[in-house]
Amino acid sequence: MKKLAGIFLILLFLGISTAAFLYLDLMKFADHPSNPEQSKTAVVVINPGQQFKTIPGYLHQLGILKQPFKFGIYARIKHLDKRIKAGEYMLSSAMSPKEILHKFVSGKVHLYKVTLPEGYSLNQIAAVVAGAGLATEEAFMKAVYDADLAHSFGINADSFEGYLFPDTYYFSKGIPAEKIIAAMVNRFHSQFKPEWKQQAEKIGFSIHEIVSLASIIEKETGVPSERSVISSVFHNRLKKKMRLESDPTVIYGIKEFDGNLTREHLNTQTRYNTYRNRGLPPGPIANPGSAAIESALYPDDTSFLFFVSKKDGSHKFSTTISEHNSAVRKYQLIKK
Repeated sequence: MKKLAGIFLILLFLGISTAAFLYLDLMKFADHPSNPEQSKTAVVVINPGQQFKTIPGYLHQLGILKQPFKFGIYARIKHLDKRIKAGEYMLSSAMSPKEILHKFVSGKVHLYKVTLPEGYSLNQIAAVVAGAGLATEEAFMKAVYDADLAHSFGINADSFEGYLFPDTYYFSKGIPAEKIIAAMVNRFHSQFKPEWKQQAEKIGFSIHEIVSLASIIEKETGVPSERSVISSVFHNRLKKKMRLESDPTVIYGIKEFDGNLTREHLNTQTRYNTYRNRGLPPGPIANPGSAAIESALYPDDTSFLFFVSKKDGSHKFSTTISEHNSAVRKYQLIKK
């Protein structure tokens, strides 16, 4: 009996020692990257409902892991195999298995950068979103022209034109177009200050009218310092019930504009042709930034009624039609 007891103790010791060795080896494996010297990166997609047992081999095939079996055992020992979140992840062989699992569990998915410049239209924004590998242009355009969706965000219009705030955003793969739009509209609301709402009421404009005017100012401005002066021209013309006569509004109303604005375009009746219609167009023609919105609310105090491009980004401002015509001859008419 003593001999059997001794053998049992020896086997128990060997078993415990082996288990301890394997555990320590597993912990060492978890803390060390597979290939830190020659780092390999890959985009790893974990689909909803995907079984964990398929993941270690997948990572091994991509060159991210060297020992997928140990990866699976470690995840199960730490009870992480049931906590993996679906999504798209940017992983590297320079990451330790522990770091990879932490990404999977925390859901730190790969984000795609979307930068919207001031003055982009919905069509241009759709192209940017699609170019980032997110929603298709068709899906995005369908959503931004969903009147019910726009109304649900408190926008008194049939589209989101003017309310997708120019900024840099980060989105995960597979996010619906509606959530991308929501992030941009929420940014607009967060940037539209309470004092701006008060100023709009003070000068007799609705928020939609201010955004519409700001979008025109955004498209007309080549030199940032001129925004408030350009705003004053439009405010002065509106007060005198003069037509705004803004080329960008005419262009917005032309389907498939080829870049050449003609007299025929100026004479063609559309809802956005401010050469033929008095007052503001029915809605924004682009998505303005904070500076353009602020200039629409706080125009310079001038008597200007006209401006013409000097073809260097800046403009010549005039008070009378004779001054304006002289400026047109100077800066726009080609000498033969």
